[in-house]
Amino acid sequence: MAVSDFEIGTLRAEELGDADALVREAGWNQIEADWRIFLELGTVYAVRDKGRVIATAAVLPYGGRFAWISMVLIAGYYRRQGLGTRLVQHCVRDLTGKGLVPVLDATPAGRDVYLGLGFRDSFGYRRLLLSGGKIVPSLANGITVEAISDSSWHELCAYDSAIFGADRGKVLARLRGRLPEAEFCVWRGGHIVGFLMGRMGRRAAQLGPLVAESCEIACALLAQALETVSAPVYIDFVDGNKPLTARFLATAGFAPERPLTRMLYGRSDAFQDVAQSYAVIGPEFG
Repeated sequence: MAVSDFEIGTLRAEELGDADALVREAGWNQIEADWRIFLELGTVYAVRDKGRVIATAAVLPYGGRFAWISMVLIAGYYRRQGLGTRLVQHCVRDLTGKGLVPVLDATPAGRDVYLGLGFRDSFGYRRLLLSGGKIVPSLANGITVEAISDSSWHELCAYDSAIFGADRGKVLARLRGRLPEAEFCVWRGGHIVGFLMGRMGRRAAQLGPLVAESCEIACALLAQALETVSAPVYIDFVDGNKPLTARFLATAGFAPERPLTRMLYGRSDAFQDVAQSYAVIGPEFG
C-alpha cells in the first residue's frame, strides 16, 4: 500500500508507547505527560501501518478562537513521502471547519512547507540551551518573587489569558507541578504582573511560559528559577525588543540552538501580546 493511501485515524491511549517511540526517534523533548494533554484537551491524529502508529499530528484548541497544530512526527522509513503534509492539511481542514484559526511553530525547513500551505509568519523566537556552567547574574531591581500558590492561581490564569489571547488555564494546570522549582509570580498593586512555569522533559528541563510586564520582572523570575533548576535547560525566548532579558540569559550561560517561527493560517497578526510574552511553553503548546 502506498503511503498516500494510509488512513488517518486518531490516537488511542493504549498507543502512547508508539507515539513516544516517534519522539525518541526524532530526539525531541516531550514525554508521556505531554501526549496526555493532547488526548485530554485536543486530538492526536495517527497513521498506522500493520497496526503500528507510524505518524502523528496533534491539535489543541484555545478558547474557541485558535488552535495549535504540533507533534507532526513521521517514522524514519515513511518520511519524505508527503505524509506530514497530508496530516497538516487534515488538521487545517478540521480546525477551519470549526471556525478556529490554525497556528503552529515552524523550524526553518518546515517554514517553507507551511508557507506553501497557506500559513504566514507572525513572529520569531529562539530555542536557547543551558548545557552547564550556570551563572545566575546578580540583580538589584527590588522585585519580590513569590511561589505560585492555590490562592494566586485564578489571578494568574486571568492575567495569562489577557496576554495569550485565550484561556489556556487547563493546559497550565496540567503543567503545574512538573517543575515546581520554576513556578513563580510577581505581584504589584494587588495584581499579578508576571509569572514563570516549567516542566521536565526527556532531554532537558523547559522553562516557559514566561509572561511579564517588563524585562526587569522577567529577569527576576528567571533569576529565582535558575537558583535551583539544574542544567540542561531549554527556554524558547521570544525575539523582539527585550535586550535586558536577552543579556541576562546570555550571561547565565544560555546559547542559541535553533530559530523558530510562529505562523498563523491565512493571517500574520498574532493573537497574543508579543511584547509581554518572553518565553513560550514550547512549539507543541504555544
